[in-house]
Amino acid sequence: MSITSENELCAFASLRAKLLLLLFVVAAVLVLDQWTKIVVLEQLSPIYPKKIIDGFLSLTLVMNSGVAFGVFSGIESSMKAYILLGLSGVTVGLVIFYYFYEASLHTVARFGLALVVGGAFGNMIDRWRYQKVVDFLDFYWQNYHWPAFNVADCAISIGVTLLLCDALLSVWREKS
Repeated sequence: MSITSENELCAFASLRAKLLLLLFVVAAVLVLDQWTKIVVLEQLSPIYPKKIIDGFLSLTLVMNSGVAFGVFSGIESSMKAYILLGLSGVTVGLVIFYYFYEASLHTVARFGLALVVGGAFGNMIDRWRYQKVVDFLDFYWQNYHWPAFNVADCAISIGVTLLLCDALLSVWREKS
């Protein structure tokens, strides 16, 4: 076997491993996210939250027409959902491009990017189906509530945290 053939085999194996990681993580996030949203839509009312830990956590159905933390939710437009869906699609496309074409990414960073893609797809499905995102995790203390969120948002947050940790570790490794 020639060196070129070996290099091509290694490149194919690497691409295959990247693709499998992406598909597995995205599928896992989507299944968990969409399943929890189905249960929430069947079991919860937006009027009556279900207390899980009194004074700390409730399950509260919130149909979020905005983006993260309800940003843009006050803007009323029949096109808003589709504009946000389009922007999400472009962003996901750029993240996937970066995922495959940045050779120096560590596995942790790729895992983080895959979580971001899975979470984004989960919220994009809601925006396509309902023109809003189904949120339900309501953490609070007394009258102070963190904005409601969902499993897709958790995946995005964990993914971004992994990316930041990987970046900080890379800087630390370079200085050592």
